[in-house]
Amino acid sequence: MKSILMIHGITDTGKVFETMTSYFQKKGYKTYTIDLIPNLGTADLRDLAQQVKEYIDNQFTPEEKIILLGFSMGGLVTRYYLQRLNGTEKVEQYINISAPNNGTNLAYFLPLKGIKQMRPDSDFLRDLNTDIKESLNKIKCLIIWTPFDMMIIPANSSLLGIGIEVSFPVLTHKWMLGDEKVFREIDQFLETS
Repeated sequence: MKSILMIHGITDTGKVFETMTSYFQKKGYKTYTIDLIPNLGTADLRDLAQQVKEYIDNQFTPEEKIILLGFSMGGLVTRYYLQRLNGTEKVEQYINISAPNNGTNLAYFLPLKGIKQMRPDSDFLRDLNTDIKESLNKIKCLIIWTPFDMMIIPANSSLLGIGIEVSFPVLTHKWMLGDEKVFREIDQFLETS
């Protein structure tokens, strides 16, 4: 049975994945979520990525490969884990949903550490985006985004230019986690890659 670890976004907790975890448990997956603390954009995203690493190191055996899913800010946190904390050694498939991979203009409205790291062309994003292909092409990646995203501005900032990139006409950012079309796309990706 494959394990999926889901990492939430800003101001969320693992509960945001309830509909998604139910769907994938019925498909035979073991699902896990963690609550990143703090989750308000005050923490350095690198520190949150360290929380992900510690959870994975403690929860799964060294030999066990997992599926990692990051939503919104969680997409950047998981990318840092994969790209800078040797996460590609533990993860075989990666799903990045509505993440500000190239920043969001909304991040200019609050001067908090983690939010500033989500600004377009921040030092944090420039660092992560220098070696996307070299680091993330080691694993199977699915990037999902919506052109109607009002949290990721511009919405196509979610694109990474790697793996499989799919757009869904979902009307809001958070609805991406409850849309059955999104679930089916993830399921197909997990079954075929």
